[in-house]
Amino acid sequence: MSFDNLNEEFESKIQNKLDQKLKRRKLFDGFKKNKVVNEVLDKLTVMELYNLIKSNVVFYMNGIVKAGKESVVFWAKGENDEDLALKVYLVSTSNFKKRIQYIVGDPRFSRIKKGTKNLVYLWAQKEFRNLSLCYKKGIPVVKPLHVSKNILVMEFIGEGGTPAKTLLESHIDQHDYESSISLIKMLYNKAKLVHGDFSEYNIFKTDKGLILFDLGSAVDLNHPNSNDFLKRDINNITNFFVKRGLTVEHPSDVLRKVTK
Repeated sequence: MSFDNLNEEFESKIQNKLDQKLKRRKLFDGFKKNKVVNEVLDKLTVMELYNLIKSNVVFYMNGIVKAGKESVVFWAKGENDEDLALKVYLVSTSNFKKRIQYIVGDPRFSRIKKGTKNLVYLWAQKEFRNLSLCYKKGIPVVKPLHVSKNILVMEFIGEGGTPAKTLLESHIDQHDYESSISLIKMLYNKAKLVHGDFSEYNIFKTDKGLILFDLGSAVDLNHPNSNDFLKRDINNITNFFVKRGLTVEHPSDVLRKVTK
């Protein structure tokens, strides 16, 4: 049933359900007006959020903790009061067209439907699949919990709605460099993946060690550009630690160790 055909009674039930469980009702202004709220909450996204609440995947949402060109991350709560991170991919952005290079050529995704919305949905599925694989293989990544259309539900890394600090935001040492290279190795050898966007921006530094996130770009080793992406990942993280004054291995030596 399309939004245009929803009768008043059904709309009222949806709105009442949201009002009961969501703390920030103002985020849903424009629900009946075909608008995109905060560049995220279009009607289809609101409906998906309602479905997540109705199915008890999410209990309520607290607010935005991170906003970018491609997605917005909300701090939410589960039915047992556990902290959740809801990553909502923007369906109104053209930025995802630049991401097609990380999908075309990956043997896991041979059928790609045209249109930005379909690409966004596929990207959400891709990140969920990459995270699930890594988590299963024992690689320290954010635990994925659920994916539905353009919404990815994960564990929340942080406390009280404040995300853990990334490497960029943290005091770092030699162990962090070694752990970062170890993450690249584990991705390559255990999950058979190359991150494709590995940097100080998408690695949390926690008391339990480094935790990797943002794996939407990760490609299968059979992707035609996987080796180029791997070299770039190694160069990027190497440059970061060099700028912080740490001793690092030459990128070519790291590449040989990762791929041997």
